[in-house]
Amino acid sequence: MCTQAVFRFAPSPTGYLHLGHALSAIIGFELAQRLSGRFLVRIEDTDNSRTRQHFVDAILEDLAWLGLEWEEPVWRQSERLDIYAEHRDRLRDIGLLYPCFATRAEIAAATRNTQLPSDPDGAPVYPGLCRGLSAYEISRRMAQDLPYALRLDMAKAIDVAKQKQHANQITLMQFAFDGNRRKMKLDPARWGDVIIARKDTGTSYHLAGVVDDAAQGVSHVCRGQDLEAVTDIHRLLQILLDLPAPVYHHHALVRDADGRKLSKSSGDTALYQLRRDGWTAAGVRQYLRGILNSYGINF
Repeated sequence: MCTQAVFRFAPSPTGYLHLGHALSAIIGFELAQRLSGRFLVRIEDTDNSRTRQHFVDAILEDLAWLGLEWEEPVWRQSERLDIYAEHRDRLRDIGLLYPCFATRAEIAAATRNTQLPSDPDGAPVYPGLCRGLSAYEISRRMAQDLPYALRLDMAKAIDVAKQKQHANQITLMQFAFDGNRRKMKLDPARWGDVIIARKDTGTSYHLAGVVDDAAQGVSHVCRGQDLEAVTDIHRLLQILLDLPAPVYHHHALVRDADGRKLSKSSGDTALYQLRRDGWTAAGVRQYLRGILNSYGINF
């Protein structure tokens, strides 16, 4: 049975959208239109320390300015923390999560001047400071109300995933816009014991995203190449939680004159600023024309 294609654009309201976000949003919207599918917007606002309501308002204003339309209501992850907790507890109950009381300073000290490998983002892989804590020690620290995150025991998780898939490797399907698909081998071990539930929110970008993609029936995830490696973790969680897997495509990034990818934190080419400077939505598309044309999106 043929099902309707569902695309989503899921920004975090920790800054203003820039041209790179515009590219992702436009590609997703145009492909949904081409496939007679649905286009969703989801606000991934679980980072309490950096989320701001004026960024949420600006995101929706920017998308409307670009001429995009999406289904209502717009989901906000801050309103779904209890749902993520249920899935987090499933992972904990099968022995795949452990509490990590280590602070950032302690982790930095443990990885300084070591030969530990780095993860795909360039950070040292977590050295397992709390992986082997005894039940007594865990209880003692919890009795002291010490804050902790929940980390995925990556080695155990990979073994469980392979057993569930009856396979020796973890894979996902990638799609191209000519209709072709190909299977890609993944290597979640390179990330080490990633955080699944943060100390402050009880969830993480990884967990919340895969749970919401499944709940919203997302069939296609189209995002920048900077997020390609993290799909290792997302596919692993989908297998562990028995969630359906979308097909993925990671498009080329918009870069500045020095070849550096654009960043919300540095305010690069923010859409609201471009509007103030007199840009039009057509002008944004014209700027992105080369990349958009490579996907068959003409205007």
